[in-house]
Parts: sequence; C-alpha cells; structure tokens
Amino acid sequence: MVCISETQNDRYINEDINEENLNPTALLQVRNLTVSVNKDGNIFKILDNISFNIEEGEILGLAGESGCGKSMTALSIPNLLPHGISITEGEIIYKNRVISTLNEKEMRSVRGSEISIIFQDVRQSLNPLVRAGRQITETLEIGGSKNKAENKAAALQMLSSLGFDKPERIFNGFPHQLSGGMCQRVMTAIAAIRRPKLLLADEPSSSLDEESQERCMSLLKDMNEKYKMSLLIISHDLSIIHKFTNRYLVMYAGKIMEEGSSRELFSPLHPYTRALVKAMPGKEKKGSVLENIPGKIPSVEDRASGCPYAPRCRKAQDICRRTFPDEQITGNRKVYCHFPETEEANE
Repeated sequence: MVCISETQNDRYINEDINEENLNPTALLQVRNLTVSVNKDGNIFKILDNISFNIEEGEILGLAGESGCGKSMTALSIPNLLPHGISITEGEIIYKNRVISTLNEKEMRSVRGSEISIIFQDVRQSLNPLVRAGRQITETLEIGGSKNKAENKAAALQMLSSLGFDKPERIFNGFPHQLSGGMCQRVMTAIAAIRRPKLLLADEPSSSLDEESQERCMSLLKDMNEKYKMSLLIISHDLSIIHKFTNRYLVMYAGKIMEEGSSRELFSPLHPYTRALVKAMPGKEKKGSVLENIPGKIPSVEDRASGCPYAPRCRKAQDICRRTFPDEQITGNRKVYCHFPETEEANE
C-alpha cells in the first residue's frame, strides 16, 4: 500500500497552475496526461493525453480490456510507475496541488493517509515473510496509532467486514498460506483501514468468488458513503462498473474513448464500449454464443495516428485512420468518435 497526504508546504504548489482552469470541487484532476516508455532509446506513449476529474465522495469507474492502460493510470497518480516509464506531459493535481512534478524524495515526504492503492498483483504486493495481520496493523502504526490492542481489534474488524468467518486465522496467516482471493481481501484491508480520502482500486474483486466479490465491493461503497471516500474502481467487468460507480471512463490503447454516468453505461455511444457490452457474459445469455471483438489491442510500438480502435471497428472510415476525433458532448456524456452510436443502435 502506498499513500499520499496533503502537505502544507508551499513549495509543493505549482506556481504555473492556471487557477481559472482548476475545478474547485474536484479532489483529483488529471490534465492532459501522457505517460511514456523508453524502449532502446525510442519513446512510446502508454497513456496519450488523457484528462479526467474525481470529485469528492465520488466513485469513478475505469473500464477496458487488459493492456488498455488502466493500471498505468492508477500507478501514475502516486508516481509509482515502473522503471523506464514516466510522465512526459500533463499534470496530476490533488486538492489543487500538483503532485506529478515532485521528485521521489519529495513524494516520499508527502505520502501518508490521503491516497491509497490496491494493487492488482497482490502476491507481489504482500510481504511473504510477514503475517497478514502484522501488515495491516503496521499501516495503522505508520499513521501514528501505537496501541497494539486497538490496532489488532481494528484489523480483525476490517477482515470480518471483508467476509472472513475466522479473521483471527487470517490475521495470523502468512500470504503463502492464503488463497489469491484471501490475499486480495487482505490487500483491500491494508489500503482501506486508514480511511483515505482517495482509494485507487485496481481490479479489487477479480480474484474473488461471486459472494466475496459482492461483499468486498459493498464494503468499499459503504466506506465511500460513510467517510466520503472517493474511489477509482478499475475493472474489466462492466457489471461492477455499472452497479458500484457513479461515472465511468472507457479506455482503449491509452486513450479515453467515452465518459458518462454509469447508469447509461449499457447504452453506450462509442463503438468500442458497445462491443464490450455485447461481449459481456450474463445469466440471460446462458447457452448463447457471446460476441467477440475481432483483432487485438495494438502494442505501444504499433499505435498509429488516428483512432486506435479503427482497425477493429465496423464503422471505421478513412478519417478514423487519419485523425483522432475531437470530444463530442451528448447530454452529460463525452465521446471521442467520428461516428458515435445512436440510441437506436443500442435498442
């Protein structure tokens, strides 16, 4: 788990921010963000000029296939990008303070309880030599809570809330003694126990069975409502995005394709979002052949100009291959498509 806390030190304020462009109600603002990788001296864009806000108390969903850039989006916020990958354009603003320009030493000095992250690869995130309970209580100690009995009680309560019938056994267990789903819930406990202002959850329920998935997501939603915790929920499962988030973003090949209210997710405007919806499994589709999306996501080396989805899109025309579309606003939704879907197409 990694956290970021607000600092009162004025040197962390970017004097070049145009305050007129700041959203006073947004907890987090990602503006024109480009994240790139250096491969043998060649620079390739992983995230390409993306912008979005997360409001205080909001749950924002981020959807798309594996390899679309969802995890890199989450890792860029606390500046945890892997070696060789860096922010090359744009900025990340938390509580109207730029955090993307801080060096690692400065970033460590401001990390605390404001922003937490649930990593997708929980096996790599948990220390295999330390009991699960100790990893949870250590998080509380870092935040200043030194009462061991109270810390243990809080950890056991959190584990119980996450669906463990015998939380004491999990508390005393090592990660290798736990299943992948159990480790996922332990990681959720570590990230959420200090009640951060913003929680970045990268596939928080992907390793869980249906019952545990529902319990885990319900707990996060309860914390959102009780503590006004803002959430970024990353998931390839559109049903999770639809049920547990307020707004959604759909990403493809490092670009945002569509943004809107989650209640409208299943009536999408972008052909890619529509293809994802039609490919969803569900009880009502039992026994029928699911539609698939032909082709594959282009690698960072193979991304050409224009719309990256054009090679797989049934509606693509020459302009799609030449030029990435401008933002189109329909009601409270944004779509980046030359030929967006109509309401009739979604019926």
